[in-house]
Amino acid sequence: MAPRKIPLRQCVGCQEQKPKRNLVRIVLMPSGEIVVDHSGKKAGRGTYLCPNTACLELAKKRKSLDRGLKTHVPVQVYEQLHDEVEQGDNHE
Repeated sequence: MAPRKIPLRQCVGCQEQKPKRNLVRIVLMPSGEIVVDHSGKKAGRGTYLCPNTACLELAKKRKSLDRGLKTHVPVQVYEQLHDEVEQGDNHE
């Protein structure tokens, strides 16, 4: 039996290819709302980010999320992502 293929995605912050499950998916919903997709299955345009503050800051500085989602990402979304990333760091 062949080993299962692990899907890889590229982080918009550090530009590294990593397993999909290790990244956070940010989705532009058809309604225009930008949300964090914990399930990885929500409909809409998605982009991936490493769950650490360094990658988030790089993505913010380079406006990588804006390009990946093809829309302007408000400051509130970056603040929400920052809070979620910090919570994730505290759980580990």
